Amino acid sequence: MRATPSNKLPSSRHDWKTIRSLLPYLWEFKGRVIAALMLLLLAKLANVSVPLVLKEIIDTLNQPLVTLPLFLLITYGVLRFCSTLFGELRDAVFAKVTQRVIRRVAIKTFSHLHALSLRFHLARQTGGVSRDIERGSRGISFLLNFMLFNILPTLLEIGLVMLILISRYDIWFFIITLLTLLAYIALTLFVTEWRMIFRRTMNDMDSKANTRAIDSLLNYETVKYFGNETLETQRYDEHLQQWEKAAVRNQTSLAALNSGQSAIIAIGMTFLMLLAADKAITGEMSLGDVVLVNAFLLQLYMPLHFLGFVYREIKHSLADMEKMFSLLDERQEITDRPNAIELPANSATVTFEHVGFSYEINRQILFDVNFSIPAGHTIAVVGPSGSGKSTLARLLFRFYDVTNGRILINDHDIRNVTQESLRAMIGIVPQDTVLFNESIFYNIAYGRSDATHEEILAAAKSAHIHDFIESLPDQYETQVGERGLKLSGGEKQRIAIARAILKKPTILIFDEATSALDSKTEKKIQRELKQLAKNRTTLVIAHRLSTIIDADQILVMDNGYIAERGTHQQLLTINGIYAHMWELQQQEELILPHEHRMIN
Repeated sequence: MRATPSNKLPSSRHDWKTIRSLLPYLWEFKGRVIAALMLLLLAKLANVSVPLVLKEIIDTLNQPLVTLPLFLLITYGVLRFCSTLFGELRDAVFAKVTQRVIRRVAIKTFSHLHALSLRFHLARQTGGVSRDIERGSRGISFLLNFMLFNILPTLLEIGLVMLILISRYDIWFFIITLLTLLAYIALTLFVTEWRMIFRRTMNDMDSKANTRAIDSLLNYETVKYFGNETLETQRYDEHLQQWEKAAVRNQTSLAALNSGQSAIIAIGMTFLMLLAADKAITGEMSLGDVVLVNAFLLQLYMPLHFLGFVYREIKHSLADMEKMFSLLDERQEITDRPNAIELPANSATVTFEHVGFSYEINRQILFDVNFSIPAGHTIAVVGPSGSGKSTLARLLFRFYDVTNGRILINDHDIRNVTQESLRAMIGIVPQDTVLFNESIFYNIAYGRSDATHEEILAAAKSAHIHDFIESLPDQYETQVGERGLKLSGGEKQRIAIARAILKKPTILIFDEATSALDSKTEKKIQRELKQLAKNRTTLVIAHRLSTIIDADQILVMDNGYIAERGTHQQLLTINGIYAHMWELQQQEELILPHEHRMIN
């Protein structure tokens, strides 16, 4: 069960493609971006001017003076202040751009995830996806701030300093500085690219470890049932071990890179100071010139050293952003057609015409399914597990598109209508009710967000859960816990029923809606469900046959086919699959009460 270590580099987007993905978001604030760049330019001009003024001050003080060079000293102070002031103003102007871009990309990713098909979400790893989005958002912030305000200004400063050196001093100052820069950049680029495999491996292992942690915690009770706490810890550690190895190699290679960068800068500065000192001794340069060259070198190499860090972090940020932008590259399997129409929210006739469906090419689920539910009628679907019953509901909601045939609502192919109008017409009470980690009130109100307080209470009463809620200390504000785990299965199902009642849909789907209820409560709920289904087009997916004997028609599914169809009495007369299922369930109902009496 151990993970197999892999040195394979995770697939990555091209860095420039990732950067280009951000440009449309920046363009929205082009005024602020231009203003920030102008402030950046002013800050760097002030910064480069400081050593020039310092040179004049030193040369002036090196001569016999009657008065202090007051103007030069004040200018020096003003330039020092301006270099900082313009930088802070730049950050203030650009702050809204950075935060808005992060917000827009996060919203777009979140919205895109909801637009992806059920096929994607059944295969996704929730913990890994959430960690990818979290890292990607941080990466955007770092990329925007440091690429625009560290790499660009440092390159600008390097250019200005090189221009001053070549125009005022010996060509060797320029040559030595240029060679040092080239060596530094070459080392940084080469080693950083090599190190990226460790960062991407760290990201990959971090996402996988987080996925396992969340999956294990969500299934806390199952872990406890089987006493597998140690196994879960080992499974979690499998990816952490790989993360640790990559993290150690990442850190040791960083130390080697920093050492190499420092050596190059030290050698370059030594040669330049030797050259400057020699020029000063021969009288070709003044003391102010030596101070100027030294100040420029310090001013140049300190940000250059920081530039190495920034470049590494930008590469890391791009790696962090890769998976988040890859999510945006996921193709939407189910989309509205350009000419999709709004489905009228009136009475609905549902028709399945020669519907075939496959989740995968070699796994067909439905074969030539034909049936119609006239407006206001109820059709029930029964059959063994895996016969394709629940798939009918998923197809009607258009979580998937049919492989063959078509599904019609009032003679409209559901592929030709908007998904929003289609799903607004349909209400469902699913077999497995999963609730939000919010209050009971919120979970019922989720059925229709604009419902009034009175309508929500009425829906709860219809679902026979109002009295239970009122008996709780916090009543409707009671928190249900992660996935509703603080409630029993029956309580969750009654909330789902209340939610469906509140939606007031035209089409109703009951997917084994009373499977988690006791017999007494089931009979009460069945009466309410019948009342709810009155004058509505209803599809009932059932296991307990006693709950669907009043259906207008019953379909018996077997291995993806409709094996039998008819009313309850007609199907019993046929004496086929349905009659056999009915006989077995009747025997179970006779046996269970007898066993219950013996146990008591």
